[in-house]
Amino acid sequence: MKDLSHFGRRLAAPSGIWQLMEDLGRALAGEDDVLMLGGGNPAHIPQVQEKLRERLLHIAQSETRFAKALGDYDPPQGNRALIEALSRLLRERFGWPIGPKNIALTNGSQSAFFALFNVFGGTSESGQKRRILLPLTPEYIGYSDLGLEPDMLVSARPRIELLGGHLFKYHLDLEGLQDLMDESIGAICVSRPTNPTGNVLTDSEVCQLTDLARNRGIPLILDSAYGLPFPGIVFVDAVTAWQEHMIVCMSLSKLGLPAVRTGIVVANEEVVRMMARINAITALAPGGVGAALVLDLVESGEIVDLSERWIKPFYQSRADHAVKKLVDTLEGVNFRIHTPEGAFFLWLWLPDLPVPARELYETLKKRKVIVVPGEYFFPGAQSSWEHAQQCIRISYAQPTDVVDQGLEIIGEEVKAVIGKSSNQ
Repeated sequence: MKDLSHFGRRLAAPSGIWQLMEDLGRALAGEDDVLMLGGGNPAHIPQVQEKLRERLLHIAQSETRFAKALGDYDPPQGNRALIEALSRLLRERFGWPIGPKNIALTNGSQSAFFALFNVFGGTSESGQKRRILLPLTPEYIGYSDLGLEPDMLVSARPRIELLGGHLFKYHLDLEGLQDLMDESIGAICVSRPTNPTGNVLTDSEVCQLTDLARNRGIPLILDSAYGLPFPGIVFVDAVTAWQEHMIVCMSLSKLGLPAVRTGIVVANEEVVRMMARINAITALAPGGVGAALVLDLVESGEIVDLSERWIKPFYQSRADHAVKKLVDTLEGVNFRIHTPEGAFFLWLWLPDLPVPARELYETLKKRKVIVVPGEYFFPGAQSSWEHAQQCIRISYAQPTDVVDQGLEIIGEEVKAVIGKSSNQ
């Protein structure tokens, strides 16, 4: 098409998140016989599936609930019953000083970040160019193209700590972060656990970011799509608390409900009102099916128990298995795996990789193994970094036989490309 708007050129162009979801959709739809180790689709955990099926049948058997869930609009802020239940759960069980006026629902957390990034980033009424600071990369691929204006993201490199057993860990580089904190920064955003690495910022690091944001009078946006208090895919000791200048974003997706597209934003009343107004303009209202499915689970607190009893142990066991398998498969190769502290990804670092990670991705794709190359996970980078081209993200959420087969092929291809380079 000719003469598209700036909006059209930015959002309708190919992007990393589009490619990721395209690969994921085709694989899960059965269009290609592939080993899907690239997407963010959660596992189908039997105990969780059974509980959700039970709630779905309960809704279907209730004429009133069925009619309301599918046949009525919710308010722009979202389903009132769920918002009240969430505020009560977060206040009474976790000590968050919030009420219903502090919560808005959205059509998935991605739509929430689109709104938040473009409200706190971009050109302000005074003409000030504002940016969103990502304090630690690699970071979520879906942030990269959210800005309606160019160069809206700025990011910091991490410190790297080498650990035993082929493991390593990223940490905040506070000195480097301070250098980026100028008057243009409109908000700080970080995921915890981090997608793609499985890194969980320490409580101390979160406090440092909280203080930094509060002292600058800007919000700290904490992306908790995989984290606390639910779905709770966190394997280390961690606490998430809410403060007035924080915006905590949660989701039902990684709980096992990605298709219902339900995001949760916990923020001060001004931000919540803003999110409701944006919902009204862009979607009229958030969808009501997800809210209806989990309402009873939230009211009883079972949503947290479900996470602690089934979801977290499931992924932790999968992580342990995947690390062991990958270590065995890559014997003889110089490699590091980010210590898996949460989410459901392995972040593989290959310091001797002689080709960019995107080229390795294409090679693996030909063998019907889908991963995600590392280059996509450094949005807002101030300069190129060879490290970004040496990493790939691998999901271990698929069935164990799929993951094992995919990891074996990854090992074969990595050894082949490194061996070929060594022989030249």
